[in-house]
Amino acid sequence: MDFLLNLLVSAGVILLLSYALPQVHVKSFLTALWVAFLIGLFNATIGWLLRGVLNLVSFFLLEAIIGLIVTALMIKLVDMLVRNFKVDGWWPAFIIAIATAIALALLGWARGGDEEYARLDHEPKIEQYFAHSEINQANTILIA
Repeated sequence: MDFLLNLLVSAGVILLLSYALPQVHVKSFLTALWVAFLIGLFNATIGWLLRGVLNLVSFFLLEAIIGLIVTALMIKLVDMLVRNFKVDGWWPAFIIAIATAIALALLGWARGGDEEYARLDHEPKIEQYFAHSEINQANTILIA
């Protein structure tokens, strides 16, 4: 379900930017959906390898920027493969990458994300329980 929602949001962003930017041309929503699917597929395969190599070169200091650059490269690759999708230049592809990243981050935030480790309403793990009880025992010994 998350994949389909991310795919629809990415296609919507691509279609909206095709109306906003004169350098981006998309024929229809189905083309934008196909482009979003291919960008995701290439990001998961070729982009993963490129990000790994480029992050090793930058010592993982520029991970977010490298992710955006690799996504822009994947957009240009899809531009060469899909006939009804055209991006004229590097900067419009980079703008699409930024807008898609922001939209997907906002979608993840709106859905609550997968940050269960940050929530305080779950039961403590058994190790945390024993560590907490040992601290309480140490405190009662010091007080008595």
